[in-house]
Amino acid sequence: MKGCFPPLMQFKHSFLTFGLFLLLLFISIPIFTSSHHNQTTMSSSFSNFLSFVIISVSFLPNALCRRPITSSLPHSQILHVSKSIQNTLQVLSPNIKSLQQQPLYSSSSSSSAFSISIYPRSSLVKPQHTDYTSLTLSRLARDSARVSSLNAMLQLSPTNFTYSHLKSVRTMSGPEEFQTPLISGSSQGSGEYFAGLGVGEPAKEFYMAIDTGSDINWLQCEPCDECYQQTDPIFDPSDSSTYNQLSCDSPVCSALELSGCYTDTCMYQVSYGDGSFTEGELATETVSFGDSGSFPNVAIGCGHDNEGLFTGSAGLLGLGGGSLSLPSQVKASSFSYCLVDRDSDSSSTLEFNSAGPSDSVFAPLLRNSRRDTFFYVGLEGISVGGEILQVPASIFQMDDNGRGGIIVDSGTAVTRLQSSAYNALRDTFVKYAQNLPSAGEFELFDTCFDLSAMSTANVPTVAFHFSGGRTLPLHAQNTVVPIDSSGKFCLAFAPTDEAMSIIGNVQQQGTRVSYDLTNNLVGFSRDKC
Repeated sequence: MKGCFPPLMQFKHSFLTFGLFLLLLFISIPIFTSSHHNQTTMSSSFSNFLSFVIISVSFLPNALCRRPITSSLPHSQILHVSKSIQNTLQVLSPNIKSLQQQPLYSSSSSSSAFSISIYPRSSLVKPQHTDYTSLTLSRLARDSARVSSLNAMLQLSPTNFTYSHLKSVRTMSGPEEFQTPLISGSSQGSGEYFAGLGVGEPAKEFYMAIDTGSDINWLQCEPCDECYQQTDPIFDPSDSSTYNQLSCDSPVCSALELSGCYTDTCMYQVSYGDGSFTEGELATETVSFGDSGSFPNVAIGCGHDNEGLFTGSAGLLGLGGGSLSLPSQVKASSFSYCLVDRDSDSSSTLEFNSAGPSDSVFAPLLRNSRRDTFFYVGLEGISVGGEILQVPASIFQMDDNGRGGIIVDSGTAVTRLQSSAYNALRDTFVKYAQNLPSAGEFELFDTCFDLSAMSTANVPTVAFHFSGGRTLPLHAQNTVVPIDSSGKFCLAFAPTDEAMSIIGNVQQQGTRVSYDLTNNLVGFSRDKC
């Protein structure tokens, strides 16, 4: 029993076993007392009865262990194989929508709510690949760099040491004095989803990568000392009447983790751990959300030297939990987004102050005192095919030193689980996916299937079980993903040796994720894009 249930469950099932024994004994007494058999027969019958009870009781715990605890959930989901393969071909098509055809904003039903449109990278920037396998490889390379970046950010905050110790405002003889890290040299671009935001007065629209794992908002600015290729024209501060450089003694400048001072202008630098970085001057500017609202004096980095994995986007929208993030600066009580299929040309919205869907599955939103950027979620367990994985709940929890836990991140693609949890998920998935032909491994994916002969497939349901008793079952397309155009699909989870786990955007696709910042809740509502 110890391998199946925690202590409280062991007690409950031991009590149940004893109760069942007493019930069987009580029912059987009248049978034996009224029997007309002789003493020998009576003794033999009672002995057989006791043997039956003992055997039944001994098998009961194992039966309880094997019985799916999540019996109310569908044990499998339908994966539309043909449609997924068609999307892999479509994403490589040169028929990318013109930016002028894309609506940057969407209407809002509430005067206090505002929103902007979100697009997958591939609908705005044509992938520079001739086949889907090479596109997948580049995505996985960016994703690995992303995960390394997040863990590096957290590791910079050891126990009893906060980012306030790293703040540095110093006088510089030139803006180039920042220490810049070596870059990876990749030009494929980071951020799988872009949002259109108006910047300046008059407003000019820019497509910027959205990132719940960052706080600083920034965009590339003229004059560019070093800028990567972006889809939009580069922002020119001289064209805006509301652009205002910040001085070194401004409160916003002191809120930066790393800052410098050049001719009394606040200089910022953000490094992302994967070799990417941006640096320039910190300013305030008006940002607008179409007809749904605009906000003056939003702190934004004007990057003159930007290198690494940002190709395609004009900059980055920080949606994290820190004081300089966009939600914090516009004083949003909540925000939500829905990420469409990364291989589609459709769009959804990033919304602020709008009520989340009524059918949302809510989980506690937790914070880490060592790093206020990340949004942690209270997760108690995971089930596959209706079977709860036999891993301790503590594996998903944050300890007193801020280690561990699981975050929801828009910038990470593939969900990362600590190795023991991942191994349990993979093994249980394979057990219930015996109808799917195995196809070996692919890069970080160690469990793949050949679905080339199928138009649809039954895929075991993977579900997240949050604190408070709420459960979120994932669609099949959130569980297995194509890695080529020939029908090879892989289980879209990966192990990590780091303490922190991550719920990535593959698992979030097609689900509206709502962050209730007032009540500290994260909501998940499927099919609400």
